[in-house]
Amino acid sequence: MAPPRKHDTDVILDATRALVLEEGPRAASVAAIAAASGAPVGTLYHRFGNRNGVLTAAWIRALERFQALVLEAAEIEDPIEAAVGMSAASITFGRRYPEDAKLMLNLRVSDMLDGAPDTEFRERLAGMNAPLIAQVQRVALAVYGSDGARETEAVARAVVDLPYATLRRHAHTGELPEWLDADLVAATRALLATPLDA
Repeated sequence: MAPPRKHDTDVILDATRALVLEEGPRAASVAAIAAASGAPVGTLYHRFGNRNGVLTAAWIRALERFQALVLEAAEIEDPIEAAVGMSAASITFGRRYPEDAKLMLNLRVSDMLDGAPDTEFRERLAGMNAPLIAQVQRVALAVYGSDGARETEAVARAVVDLPYATLRRHAHTGELPEWLDADLVAATRALLATPLDA
């Protein structure tokens, strides 16, 4: 049995997230993360490879938490109710993990990768997003009778774009309003009920 890690990964990622949110991505150097987390610089390089690796790990952790909530909602058998649940999951995420929501809304891929291409990261992201895309296509097929590009785009507006914009608007206000869930659900239902013009 391997000994427990001396410096907890979540503590390191929490410190990284705090640095990014308080001072911006440029402030999150390996030295600054080490100082904020209490983990030695060598530990950070060994565990994450470099600064990009630490930032990416913090962002991926936030994405995994978000996607777990959305995919749980997507398990509802009725496609419309699944879509509504997926939309509402964004607000649940914002309430349950407010700092992670802010990180996802503010940290761009270029901030994490210093503008350099990272095929491995993008492939991982595509793999993580594949189950969500499949659920959006399932809803499109149920609502519009097709999971073509236009129909999938229409569902994505309702269950991805609208919740994202709503969360972005309110994420920095301290606390999400209690009425936000009901309003977002109503708007999602309205979008899904609107037929596509020929």
